[in-house]
Amino acid sequence: MTSTIDESPGSVVILGTGGTIAGASALAGDNVGYTAAQRSVADLLAAVPALSGTAIDAEQVAQLDSKDMDTATWLALARAVARHLARPVVQGIVITHGTDTLEETAWLLQQLLAPAKPVVLVAAMRPATALAADGPQNLLDAVAVARTAGARGVVAVLAGRVHAAGAVRKVHPYRLDAFSSGDAGPLGVVEEGVLRCFQPWPDGVPLGLALLPEDGSAWPWVEIVTSHADARPDGVRALVAAGVRGLVVAGTGNGSVHRALAPALDAATAAGIPVWCCTRCAGGVVVPAAGVVAGPAAGMSPWQARLALQLALLSARRGGG
Repeated sequence: MTSTIDESPGSVVILGTGGTIAGASALAGDNVGYTAAQRSVADLLAAVPALSGTAIDAEQVAQLDSKDMDTATWLALARAVARHLARPVVQGIVITHGTDTLEETAWLLQQLLAPAKPVVLVAAMRPATALAADGPQNLLDAVAVARTAGARGVVAVLAGRVHAAGAVRKVHPYRLDAFSSGDAGPLGVVEEGVLRCFQPWPDGVPLGLALLPEDGSAWPWVEIVTSHADARPDGVRALVAAGVRGLVVAGTGNGSVHRALAPALDAATAAGIPVWCCTRCAGGVVVPAAGVVAGPAAGMSPWQARLALQLALLSARRGGG
């Protein structure tokens, strides 16, 4: 992929991966019938004149619709982020991304890298060709966050709000303020290029890139099973028979599971397949109660839990467990 290198102290690296922010439509008034990942990261920068005097590197890591995100792209992106973070002149990194799987990418990068510098994911709900595209302002805000003194960890910036990787959720399919941090609330807001913080920056112990296999097909197969009215156990049994390595159950309410699913899930556990439970609700966590065990996924979204279980299985494999 193409890149430019600026070795000015305090520079920001922008890594392009595609998404709606780089999308294009034949009609300027069409905000839904567009094709994602049509504009390069250089094109996106050209649409923000206010960034013309900023020390910026630009690298196109991928060009895809984020609904099609895959392990190969995640590995390439994580490596690019780590490589640029290691450069002393780099103050922060911005990743242009699609909205559909942004929360998964953000959470994965935080778990793997727990960076001491800011890594800011930015996206848009309207394509670059829209009459009132939101991408340029979001990108300007993201660079402002990446250049903020003391900033660290993986965050997402959209519609003027800054969301920590562990809390960010896409909660609306259309409106510009489509992301939320749930009960925690946003980490901060960007006002005229200045960040106003409400909470501490994301922190943690990095799992490290060495945990990830070179071959994406070697990542443990983990699937999400949803509990719902009239649920049937057939899907669980089929997954187990097909060789699934882990299951995440998106339970109703406080993590409850339909009585028809429970025996199949118990059989999967007995067969050595880990089963993690969380809630399918958009917000909140599984609260311990009689008959309810708050396991490792209690405070995670189903998609976070799927990745967490994959990483746990990889860690066990590396440790010989």
